[in-house]
Amino acid sequence: MRALTAALPLTIGFIIDFFLGDPYSLPHPIRLIGKLISALETRIRKYMKKNDTTGGIILAVTVVFLSSVTPLLVLSLCYRLNTAAGVTAESIMCYYLIAAKCLKDESMKAYSCLKEDNVEGARKAVSMIVGRDTNSLDKQGIIRAAVETVAENTSDGVTAPMFFMMIGGAAGGFFYKSVNTLDSMIGYKNEKYRDFGRFAAKFDDVLNYIPSRITAVMMIFASFLLNLDGKNAFKIWRRDRRNHSSPNSAQTEAVCAGALGVVLGGDAFYLGKLVKKKTIGDPLREIENEDIKRSDRLMYLTSLMMLIISCLVRYLIVLTVVK
Repeated sequence: MRALTAALPLTIGFIIDFFLGDPYSLPHPIRLIGKLISALETRIRKYMKKNDTTGGIILAVTVVFLSSVTPLLVLSLCYRLNTAAGVTAESIMCYYLIAAKCLKDESMKAYSCLKEDNVEGARKAVSMIVGRDTNSLDKQGIIRAAVETVAENTSDGVTAPMFFMMIGGAAGGFFYKSVNTLDSMIGYKNEKYRDFGRFAAKFDDVLNYIPSRITAVMMIFASFLLNLDGKNAFKIWRRDRRNHSSPNSAQTEAVCAGALGVVLGGDAFYLGKLVKKKTIGDPLREIENEDIKRSDRLMYLTSLMMLIISCLVRYLIVLTVVK
């Protein structure tokens, strides 16, 4: 019975996210992790001014420990109460860990603005989901930024959390998201975080290494199923999957670029500074607004495939442990 219910929370969480998305009006555990990171960073920097690297390691270990153990203890208490309480609590946690609808909704805001020729509104919309400067982006630049973000975050925001929930349930998902949040907040290579955030950035690279590659392979299959250019997706993935400063980000971006037949990547401005970046893909055609929709569909089908695999593996893991 325990093995049969093991896959339910992830499935229910995915379904809830599909219909509701992120509850912006309610407290979100990932935002709470972000507040914890900020609070601890202030304290650690106050007492460890000379060794940024050690302080960053202490911060990362503390945040990951608290973010993983807390849901584990809550779930343990709920499952001891009864199975229904445990499944309900874990389903809600899984729901909070999946960001598919949020990713789609935010990218579609840029799409809708561009449909109305509201370039300024599209710049503002896409600025909410990308790290680069958007003030000078033209229409194609906005579309490219949105598509790149959807492609990259198919792994970071959806399938990678599923991968860790497959292994360790919701607690495993929070373990991953705590590291991912650390990287997004302190994993920069600027003067402030070069040493302090190095451990968090490397930890995130390690955790994403396998999920990003599994996601890329599933995205190639999804390209064929959606009548996109699956052969080119495979070709560009093999050729350009390392065209990024991150060892993982270009995995899914390369597949998406190949499936759509467009060029992604390239130079971009961050905090007013031009950052030279390699391009990904071939210019078989000009990128267009509909590519945002296509990337969203590719993200969802890839996520659905990951959901099916994760549920099956989760069932087998729990079945083995129970025996």
